[in-house]
Amino acid sequence: MDRPTLDFLNELIHIAALAGNSRGTIEKFLTSLRSQFVFDNVAVYLFDERTASLEIMYARAIGRARNAEADAAWGETFANQVFAQKKILKQDPKPDAPTNNRLDQAYMLGIPIGADGFRKGALVFVRFGGPLYLDEHIQIASAAANLLTILFERAEWRDTNSELRELKRQMQLQEDFVSTISHELRTPLGFIKGYSTSLLRPDTNWDAETQKEFLTIIDEEADRLSQLIENVLESARLQSKTLPLRFQPMRLDAVLRDVVMRIRSRYKDLQVNMDIALAPPIQGDGVRIAQVFENLFTNAIKYAPGTPITISLSFNHDTATVTFKDEGPGIPFESLPLIFERFFRARSEKTVTGSGLGLYICKQIIQAHRGKIWAESAPGEGTTFYIQLPINPAT
Repeated sequence: MDRPTLDFLNELIHIAALAGNSRGTIEKFLTSLRSQFVFDNVAVYLFDERTASLEIMYARAIGRARNAEADAAWGETFANQVFAQKKILKQDPKPDAPTNNRLDQAYMLGIPIGADGFRKGALVFVRFGGPLYLDEHIQIASAAANLLTILFERAEWRDTNSELRELKRQMQLQEDFVSTISHELRTPLGFIKGYSTSLLRPDTNWDAETQKEFLTIIDEEADRLSQLIENVLESARLQSKTLPLRFQPMRLDAVLRDVVMRIRSRYKDLQVNMDIALAPPIQGDGVRIAQVFENLFTNAIKYAPGTPITISLSFNHDTATVTFKDEGPGIPFESLPLIFERFFRARSEKTVTGSGLGLYICKQIIQAHRGKIWAESAPGEGTTFYIQLPINPAT
């Protein structure tokens, strides 16, 4: 085998081995093929399991018919014959085809794409006016079809592998969630059971102050348990798009101030710095937006305890932007893209209680308002959450 042929085959193998199955990749492959195997038109048909039929993936007129781009339906009947019979087929021009027009004299060659029970589609070449397909031409075309088979198989393997990794990750999240939620449910239940059992003991008389303390703990833990259950149910409704939202004119600055006032009443030592501009009204569900702000406060207090929180609200002509910044330890780089996913909790958060639902709920609520939420963070430099909502003045 001479050096040019080796270089040609090496180039085809390199494209099939390294690239994906995009249109650009197929075009690069077939363009390289044409340097040794002459054809005017080419089409790649792939089997679509959804429609149970061959669908055109790539069709192009390269040679003498390049001024009339290959039609998407061109060669479809011939391609189906190749696919059904699972063998190489040739089709010469009809005997009564005009001889004075090359475009009426199509010599077609079809080769199956697939191997070892992997039926993928058909590769169809056409030469207008000849020459005939000789055995050496068919060998080159067959090699090209085999390399395309490898290309498509590798693309499917990559997709399947990616899906399996994602499925494994989701299963791990589900497993972590079950473990976390079991712990989170047992904790308040343990407090409620323990203190209620103590109050009911017949052999002990508790003074009024102790009884009040026990009942307060039971009340708080019952609220915590109720909130946890509500978060689980709410996340399910958000995922299924069945959570009702009541849109009406609302002022973001007023919602923020109300939330800050409630947070300060609960956390007397918390330092909250505000830079809140006077807000034009937007259309939104004030209760749900307040829920988002309260969740961000809860996160900051939980993961950045004792650090000040800075809130700002700004506007441009069509967007309102709210920022929540803490000065805590920050979020690990590898965890940052995942924090808004359902059930996700960073491994470093094992000592912190939580179900991994809060930020997921925040994101779903903001997206339901046609907005965006994201976070920026670096270890040791705190975390900043950004919320952007469209301004839609009430009329």
